[in-house]
Formats: sequence, C-alpha cells, structure tokens
Amino acid sequence: MDVYPPRGLGMPRLRPPGGSSRGSPFISCGRLRWVQSILTQSSKSQPDGILCILGIDSRYNEGCRELANYLLFGLYNQNSSDFEKTGFSEEVLDDIIILIKSDSVHLYCNPVNYRYLLPYVAHWRNLHFHCMTENEYEDEEAAEEFKIASFVDMVRDCSRIGIPYSSQGHLQIFDMFVVEKWPIVQAFALEGIGGDGFFTMKYELQDVSLNLWNVYSKMDPMSLDNLLSEDLVTFEHQWTSFFANFDTEIPFLLELSESQAGEPFRSYFSHGMISSHITENSPNRQPFVLFGNHSTRENLNAGNFNFPSEGHLVRSTGPGGSFAKHMVAQCVSPKGPLACSRTYFFGATHIPYLGDDNKLPKKTEQIRLLSQVYAAVVEAVLAGIACYAKTSSLTKAKEVAEQTLGSGLDSYELMQFKAALRSKMAFHIHAVNNQGRIVPLDSEDSLYFVKTACMTVYDIPDLLGGKGCLGSVVFSESFLTSQILVKEKDGTVTTETSSIVLTAAIPRFCSWLVEDNEVKLSEKTQQAVREDECFLGNFLTEGDGAYLYPSNPQSWPEEGKVHFFSSGLLFFHRHHGSIIISKNHMNSISFYDGDSTSVVAALLIDFRSSLLPHLPIHFHGSSNFLMIALFPRSKIYQTFYSEVFSPWQQQAKSGLSLKVVQEDGLSVEQRRLHCKAQKLFSALSHPAGEKRSPPKLLSAKLPELDWFLQHFAVSSISREPVMRTHLPVLLQQADTSSSPRMENDKVIISIVTGLPGCHASELCAFLVTLHKEYGSYTDVIDVVQALQTHPDSNVKSSFAIGAITVCVEPLSCYMEHRFLFPKCLDQCSQGLVSNVVFTSHTTEQRHPLLVQLQSLIRAANPTAAFILAENGIITRNEDIELILSENSFSSPQMLRARYLKYPGWYEGKFDSGSVFPLMVQICVWFGRPLEKTRFVAKCKAIQSSIKPSPFSGNIYHILGKVKFSDSERTMEVCHNTLANSLSIVPVLEGPTPPPDSRSTPQDNSGQQECYLVFIGCSLKEESVKDWLRQSAKQKPQRKALKTRGMLTQQEIRTIHVKRHLDPLPAGYFYNGTQFVNFFGDKTDFHPLMDQFMNDYVEEANREIEKYNRELEQQEYHDLFEQKP
Repeated sequence: MDVYPPRGLGMPRLRPPGGSSRGSPFISCGRLRWVQSILTQSSKSQPDGILCILGIDSRYNEGCRELANYLLFGLYNQNSSDFEKTGFSEEVLDDIIILIKSDSVHLYCNPVNYRYLLPYVAHWRNLHFHCMTENEYEDEEAAEEFKIASFVDMVRDCSRIGIPYSSQGHLQIFDMFVVEKWPIVQAFALEGIGGDGFFTMKYELQDVSLNLWNVYSKMDPMSLDNLLSEDLVTFEHQWTSFFANFDTEIPFLLELSESQAGEPFRSYFSHGMISSHITENSPNRQPFVLFGNHSTRENLNAGNFNFPSEGHLVRSTGPGGSFAKHMVAQCVSPKGPLACSRTYFFGATHIPYLGDDNKLPKKTEQIRLLSQVYAAVVEAVLAGIACYAKTSSLTKAKEVAEQTLGSGLDSYELMQFKAALRSKMAFHIHAVNNQGRIVPLDSEDSLYFVKTACMTVYDIPDLLGGKGCLGSVVFSESFLTSQILVKEKDGTVTTETSSIVLTAAIPRFCSWLVEDNEVKLSEKTQQAVREDECFLGNFLTEGDGAYLYPSNPQSWPEEGKVHFFSSGLLFFHRHHGSIIISKNHMNSISFYDGDSTSVVAALLIDFRSSLLPHLPIHFHGSSNFLMIALFPRSKIYQTFYSEVFSPWQQQAKSGLSLKVVQEDGLSVEQRRLHCKAQKLFSALSHPAGEKRSPPKLLSAKLPELDWFLQHFAVSSISREPVMRTHLPVLLQQADTSSSPRMENDKVIISIVTGLPGCHASELCAFLVTLHKEYGSYTDVIDVVQALQTHPDSNVKSSFAIGAITVCVEPLSCYMEHRFLFPKCLDQCSQGLVSNVVFTSHTTEQRHPLLVQLQSLIRAANPTAAFILAENGIITRNEDIELILSENSFSSPQMLRARYLKYPGWYEGKFDSGSVFPLMVQICVWFGRPLEKTRFVAKCKAIQSSIKPSPFSGNIYHILGKVKFSDSERTMEVCHNTLANSLSIVPVLEGPTPPPDSRSTPQDNSGQQECYLVFIGCSLKEESVKDWLRQSAKQKPQRKALKTRGMLTQQEIRTIHVKRHLDPLPAGYFYNGTQFVNFFGDKTDFHPLMDQFMNDYVEEANREIEKYNRELEQQEYHDLFEQKP
C-alpha cells in the first residue's frame, strides 16, 4: 500500500522570484469552467467547441498560446522554467491540440510533453487524452498519422468551432483562410486519414478572442498572485522613482517642474501603451502630476496628459504666484488594472511643539486646510470601498462616501465650509479589465474585476480669507472585492464579503519642507532639544529605525529617528520633520515586549487633544493613541532598555511613569497595531546571506491580505452558495487536522466504485460477502449528489458517507493508446475519493502500466491513499480500516476540496457532464441454458474483433447470471474483453440486491431467471441478442435430399464394398479382382453400380424425409422465448 500524506488544499502562496507554480487544481478547474461558459451562453451562434492549436501546427498563433498559458498557468511562456533544460525540441514540446467543449476537454499530445502537461490537466473534468505510447511514438510516420486522425476525431461532433485568433492587445481581423493554411488544418483534407474535405468548408469557424479576453480579466487567486508579485512590484517602483525626484535640496526642489516630477509615470504609461497597442482616452486612466493651483477641474479633465508641462514649477504654482501648497499625482498601469492617485504637500501639516502652543502661520494654515480636506477624502474613499464590497451598489457606496466626507469635515471643525466643498466633490468607482480598459460596473463579470474608487474635490477656494483657488484634492485606490454566497439554516441566502486595497502600500500622506520659515522652525526645534535646559528634560538616548504608528487605520507607520528625553521624545522624519511628544501631552504611557527578545517592543502612548496641532494630519484619529515600535536586534531597541526603561519607570514626581503591560492588557486596537509591527519585523528580518522575502513584506504592507486570500480562494471559484456550517472549514478557520466525529445513530455508507471489470464486486464480497450492483460509467459525484439531495429528510438525516473507494484494473483503463475509458479519471476525483485500490499487476515489482496509471491518478488526486489488492483481495488490516473509515469523506480537507472543485454539489447542482464515447449497458433476460463451450469460445473471440475509434459496436464487458446445459446450478459469469479474462463461478446462496428497474423487462414474470449485461460502445439490443443466440443450443436444420451428383467418393466405395458380390447380369464374371464381360472388357465396379447408387440415394432420401418429418414434429424454443 502507498498512503501519501495529504497536501494542503489552500490557494498557492505567492511565488518566490524566478520560481514557477503549477497553481491549484481548484483554480485550474475554475479557469476551465470560465472558458467553457462561453459555450453555454444563450446565443444562436455560440460555438460547440474552442480549438487551441500550439506550435507550428497553428503557425505559432499568439491567441492560441495565450489561451494555453491561461489554462496551464504560463507553461508555454517563453521564460517557463518547466521546459528549460529538457533537452527536447520546441517542436516536440509545442505539439499540442486542445478542444474545449461545454462539459469535456479533448487533448492531443505526445508521450514527451504528456508528463509535463499531466500535473496541469489531470484534474480537469471529462478529460480525453489523445496520446500514443512511447513505443508507438517511435514510428514518426505513424505518429504524424495519429495526430491527424486524433484531430479529426476531436472535432467530429462539432458544427461551429471557436478560434482564439488574437492575443490581448493585438486584435487582428479574423480570416478563416489563414486558419485553413495552418498545417494541421490543411492535413484535415488528406484522403484516407483526413476528414474528407476542407476544414473550413465542413465547419463554421468564428473568432472568440474578445470573449476570452473578458475571461482573462477575471481575477482568481493565481492571477491575483501574478498581479501582486509582478505588476504591483513594477507599479510601486514607479512611485519610488517619483519620490526620488523630490529627495533633493530645497533650492532644486523649488525649481522642479510638473514635467520632471511626472516623468516616471509618463514613461511607464506611454511605453507600455505603445507595446500593448491599446489606446485609452479616458482621463481617469492616464497619469498626471499637477502642482498647486494648476490642479484645477479644467486641467484634471483635459483628457490628455502626454504633453509635459515645463512651465509649472513648485516655486510659482501657489496663490498669487507663490510656492505651491500641494500637488496631485496619479500613476496608471498601462497593461493592467492598477491605478491610484494621491495628494501630497509642500510644507508641514503640523507645527512642532516647543514648549508652548504657537499660533500657526497663515501659509501653514492653508496647508492644514488642504490636508484636512484630503484626510477627509481619504477616509471617504475607503468607506466607499468598504460599502461597495458589502453591497455591490455604486449608489450606496457614493452615499456613504459623501456622508463620511461630511463627518470628516465636521471632525476637523470645517462645518462652515461643507456646503462649498461638497458641491465641488465627485466620486466614482470604475471596473477595469486586464488591458486597463474601463468596463461597465453593472456587468455580471465585473464582480471579478479590479476596481478603482476615486474622490476629487475640485477647485478649493482659499477659505481662510485669501483670494483665488488653491487647486484640487484627489485620492483613489485600486481594490478587489470578494463575495461568498452563504445559505443559512432557514434556506435564505446571504453574503459574506471581504476586500483588499491593492495600492494601499503607496504612501497616502507625504510632505516636503520648502519655505525658509519652515526650515528655520525645524532647525530651531533641533537646537531647542540640544540645549542643556531643554523643555523635554534630560537627553537619554537616540537611534534610527524606530516606527511611529498612528491609530488611524487609513495611515501607515513612519520610519524615523527617535530621541528619548526624561520628559518626552522627539521623532524625526525626513519628510514630515520633527514630531515632539511631551509628557505634558500624555495621559499614560505603557510598554509591551511580550517578555521575549523576538517580540517587537512597543511604547503605547495615550495623548491629550492638545497634542493634535503638533502631529501630522495622518496621525489624527478617532482615538488619541500612538505606538512607537522598536525592533529586536536594533541599536535603539538595546539602548532603550539600558538608558530609558528604568528612568521612565521611576519618574514618580512627574506623575507619569512607564507601565509594563502583558498581552492580555492590550486593547483590541493596540493588539492590531502590534500585530502589524510584528509582521513588518518578520518580513524585514532574514538570515545572513538570504534575500528578503517578498511575500512576507507584501503581507506586512497589506495586513488584510492573508485573510482576503483565504476568502477569495473560495469566492472566485463560483457563485454557488455554501452552507453556513461549512463556511469556517472553507475559510480554514476550523481545525483541518482533525475529522469530525460521526453521530452514533447514523448509518455509515462506504461506497466502493469503479469501472466495469475493476474487481469492485470482489472487494465488496471480500468485505461483506454481499455483491453490489454491477459497475457502470456513472460519475461518482452523481452518486454523492443523489445521496446528498435525498427527497426524504428523515432518510437523509439517518445516514452519512464514510469513505469512497475506487477500484482500478489497469488493463481496463485505456480504450486504445492512452485514450481512457469514460469517467475513468473522474472516478478518482479529489474531494470525493479517499482510496484507490489497484486490483491487478500488483505482484510484479513496479509494473510499467501500474506505475504509469499511479502517476496519472496521483496527479488527479494528490491526497488519495493507494492500496494494492490483487483481484480485489486485501491483505492488510490498515487497508480495510481506510476503506471502512467512518469520517474520511467528511474530513475538513475533503469538504473544502468538494466545494472548490464541484460548485453546487451540496444542493445537487453540479453537472458532471456526459459520457463520451457513449457507453451502453444492455441487460438481456432469458430462461434457456447456454452451451458452455460455445459461450466461452464466443467470449474469447471478442478481443480480436475490437475496432478503433469511434469504437462503435465494441463489447468491453459481459457479466450476469446464467445456466449451462451441463449443470442445473446458476453460474455467475464476468468477462473482461481487454484483459481477455472470463470468470465462471457458482452463485453463492444468500441475500441478493434488488433487481435494477432500469434494465429489468417490465413483462418479466419470474420465468426469465438468467440475465447478462453487455457493456460497450453504441451497442444495439438485437445485435447483442443475435450474438448470444450463437452461444445457446442451435436449432437443427432440415436435411436436403441427396442426388447422384452429391455422392462422395467415400460413399461410392462403401456402396461398392457392400454390393460388389451381388449377382451379375448375363455375359459377366468376376475374376476376384475385376469384373470381365464376354468381350474381355474389365471394370473395377459392378456392372449394376448405377442401379446400386440409385438404390442408395433412394434409401438415404427415405431416411432424410423421415428425419425431416420427425424434426417438424419437434417443438423448438428461441433463447429469449419465455417458458410456458
């Protein structure tokens, strides 16, 4: 037995740089269903199949390659590591034809690329491999003919075929005559092995490129993985380059133009648009950088930002030609859905505390006004995103955003400006596809698209008494939502939602000091804290690498240098300047380090409202709370313990001392902030010589990402509801390592299944001495759904499925080459089947056929246990326990896999697809005995009559109960054609299952006690009956009357011997050897021989006539005639 440890069923984690991922089988099946949905749309012209041909056979068509890469997770990308260093030519590896039908897939490949494709496709439903064996493939001419014949077979049942003609961004006019010139399509017209005519004349072709592009734009965990690990990294790099333009000396920063500042965004966008061949004129999807009062509605909606503005400088775009107070910036991904906009400030949004509350200068008040409006806009956009994620309603999201904006303005005491500002506000949410194009938000598919939410407050007047316009404030984020439909206990359907802001790591707040008075104020602050009699008390220590966390969830921590004093601290940031927090502004200060040197040390500061004017705007929040995080192993972490910890703990006279708290003493908000800090520390920490982990760093930047990925892994599969009780398992909130206990009063059903001839009945007989119904091509998911949706609720609640075991007979798996019998692989499906029992070729060490099938089934079901049981006989107790397990089927891993692979299964809505090729089961009943010798000979002769594709008339299995003429006992017979094995054993006395009403004749009155089930391809009942009649006692034929001419030489000699001594006529004598007449003539025969032969014929005919008369009087019954 080979029991493989279960693998995790969650979505794949973010891939390491340069690594490859085969993706999840659930994502793969989901992608296939999305493509197949094109074939099920209600349209008169919808195609019957989508044809994807790779390599030279399609003249390297890019649309086909794109579809293959979508389904195979980039396997055929030029940089695919799976094909690197294989040693095989591109022509061999690209030798693939895929025909996707509404409920099945046909895949032509060769034995070389088969093993590379297998992990990507083995879990597809109703998959049909058209592939030769290794030995067959060695004949090049035969291999080429096989490919053509396979292509013809694949499309045989189609009338309209879809072609993925163009790749994304490279739309070409569809030309079916170009398709006709593809080599494999040309070969279709070859006589003998082709399809009898030109492909484009026999089939109606249509371009499905646009339909597929829409499918590609739907986010799933794998495409989100790529977006986060590749596109988002490139996108964030543009912002890094953008910030680098401002990290310069003040005189140079003042001379910076919009053109220079926006160069990274403009180059990124324009170069990408050129290579993608897509033109998009919407101003919402173009980059911009606008300074100060140049950021008006007119300029923002100009519709074209490709022309750089050299004349607008930081120095001159403020009110009255003064310094700009702010800028608005937007970066847009040219080939993807990402975009975000920000408003940043030229000047501090706070004034450092210097021992007294200074009055803010007018310039700072203008910046403060803009920053407060912007902070309210940020909060409004994020509230709108949260509302949209829950309701999918733009109207409701807009209402919430407007209400939040108003509340935000109220909180900043800007009530008198609300009316003026709200009239200039605009809010929108756009859905965006993979090409960066805006698509209708109300379309059914938009649920799976990345969206951008944006709020703009245009043309803000100088509300503080000045004249003119300060410019506009803009904020937008790209986000993705996840929505799971949940069926409650009362039958109602509700939604569970989640969302992730993809661009949240782009700094939402930033400022640069540009004016002399601000610079002087910063210098004054630095000097003040260095004085001997500093208002912060005695200097204790300082160090870099401290992180200041605001309580505002919309803001991110700032890294800077912290200076500790006996009565407070100074936090210096290169953009925001000095932030001074005196103990005079603190209500309390606590310390948490988890009593561990691997836990981030946190200073938790509860401050008074009087500190707010001295904090940057994004450090304001609903609760006056800050956290300073000190990372283990940093210098400031060590010096804090040695220089600050004791003095702050012992400051009794100030009335404010450091209080150490344990984890249970942290509030929910404090625990949330500390968790974020711990994640960031873990992401930034890595052993010497190792690179920093991008997934960890991304998870630290987006703390909600891990939860969203769990949620999205479920929601992206389908829109079928899940049961409320199962939701924690699907979201992996429940313990998936243990299986639930079964209720004692429930009947446990152990299902043993398999294709006909797989020895499943022998295994059942071995386990319970009760034979089950004969095998069939019923999909195991249909059996599960039938049990799950039992109409009688009382019956349904009285049983539970314990485990499903499938039996596999290696010789009964392939119809020809590597073309599997229908449902062979589906019988072994992950999430349903716990055990796979191999019932032959188990005694030989690693038999090639057995090994090959194990690899195939392992790819389809990585969690199943493999059991070896020759002829269904199990030899290990452990194997019996696996088969008779009471909770294997209901384990959390299996339950999650079922939901992800078979959407709707719990309510019986999953369509298992049709059986192909069509396999027929014909049950014939009869009451007469068979001739054993004739029956055995007929069975053994079937194998030599098996026909290749399309397999019509082939008999693959015969099984049933019969009587033979040489015995009165009823015998159970089972014949497997491909194995050429025939079993004839007496029927054991005991209980028998009820007859199958589907195949039992309605007029059976108990006289027809024998039956045989014939299983094969396109069988007809009359043909089967004619075949079986030849195994019964044959009806004697009437004998024909003899004539002289019909006598044989042997009969003539017999007549001679019998009559040669009869009396001779006159003139003859017999010399003992010959007959001599009067003239001396000699003959070998009696002279009356003619008479003798006539007499013989007359006598024989009298016997024949008597025989025929007796035969006519005898009563003969046909095999299928009922007994009287």
